[in-house]
Amino acid sequence: MLAHFNPRLQAEELMHVINDAEAGVIFLGHEFIEIIDSLRQRLLKTRILVVFGNETEPMRAYEDFLKTQPMEEPDVTVSEDDPLVIFYTSGTTGLPRGAIYTHKQKMENVCMKALDIGVEFGDRHLVVLPMFHTGGDSHVWPFFLMGGCNVIIADPSFDPVVTLQTIAEEQITDVHIVPTQLVSLLNLPGIEDYDLGKLKRIWYAASPMPTQVLKRGISAFGPIFIQGYGLSESGPHSTVLNQASHRRSSLSAQEPGVLASCGQPCVGVHMRIIDEAGGDVAAGKIGEIIIKSRRNMSGYWRNSDATQKAIKNGWLYTGDMGYYDEQGYIYIADRKKDMIVTGGENVYPKEVEEVLYRHPAVMEAAVIGIPDDYWVERVHALVVLRQGAQASAAEIIDFCKERIAHYKAPKGVEFVESLPKSPQGKILKKEIRKRYWTEK
Repeated sequence: MLAHFNPRLQAEELMHVINDAEAGVIFLGHEFIEIIDSLRQRLLKTRILVVFGNETEPMRAYEDFLKTQPMEEPDVTVSEDDPLVIFYTSGTTGLPRGAIYTHKQKMENVCMKALDIGVEFGDRHLVVLPMFHTGGDSHVWPFFLMGGCNVIIADPSFDPVVTLQTIAEEQITDVHIVPTQLVSLLNLPGIEDYDLGKLKRIWYAASPMPTQVLKRGISAFGPIFIQGYGLSESGPHSTVLNQASHRRSSLSAQEPGVLASCGQPCVGVHMRIIDEAGGDVAAGKIGEIIIKSRRNMSGYWRNSDATQKAIKNGWLYTGDMGYYDEQGYIYIADRKKDMIVTGGENVYPKEVEEVLYRHPAVMEAAVIGIPDDYWVERVHALVVLRQGAQASAAEIIDFCKERIAHYKAPKGVEFVESLPKSPQGKILKKEIRKRYWTEK
């Protein structure tokens, strides 16, 4: 069984996931020798350390390690129901938990994603997202399945210039990005100077895409976008908003239409939206999204309590709040835990962020609830301005009040140079909240 570890974890976090996975053999890059060596005596099951590059005692060089392995096929019988891989969650609600996938569950996801993407023989995918993350990993395998190619940039940090250069030089047909990365690409001058003629699809996922950013992306790259929604626990591939849906949505309309959705359930995926009592809600009503499919995880590794809370009667409870329309398109309101209750009213940060992104001076935005003696929580926005743009807090607040209910509008706006992000490019609201809630 395999397990992927996030290289940005601190020493104690890394020790937890390695021991939790009971990893016997660890493969690591040279840059991680020091941190792994510092943990070596506390790694309970680890017997072999293999480093890419030159041998560093007691770690064995990868090439030398390969030479010592037998050439014949291993005498092991593998069932499709045997566990294949563990993907660790981001740990936003505590220590990371390992989602287990069998060979059958993994293959189900690969086949269905290849179908929804429309991968063809010879297509070339630029790997942008880290492959320790289930989203990055899941996008690689359909190209192997269909006889395509995966191109990996050696530098793990996202560089918009290098990305566009590689798309042009390697004749890339497909790229998988997150919204913050699209913002970085759109803010580059001279996109039209790159030869992007082979690019057929831009898949976006991992966090909600502001519709204003998406419209700018379609204007710059054409109607070649596809969206997917899922979780580390759901395969992850659960919904798809295909290129046809993007093309049909009017870019000139005031309302975003289906561009604000995450699409419709994929083939073989059943989705419900339920209220707190577990009953199905009507179209347009917000509830918790639950998912049943053959590609859902088996459960959490060595954590039966968490598994029982997440999976009930075969349904995966996502913790995401959303609603559906009459055509079956799913709309994500926000994470259940991110909802702000201010003065007794529920506010979903994503709705406020959508408005903020419509302001011409705003490049990035994050909305959170912060402590308030009167409101209990008040809506607070952190904003990164476009280069050379100017705006005041009062202007931003008034802009929001003109477009959404006043209780939803930020009561405070804080201008920052950047927002903290995960390796996948998600804005880390947990990190943003820490200062406000610990200082209270």
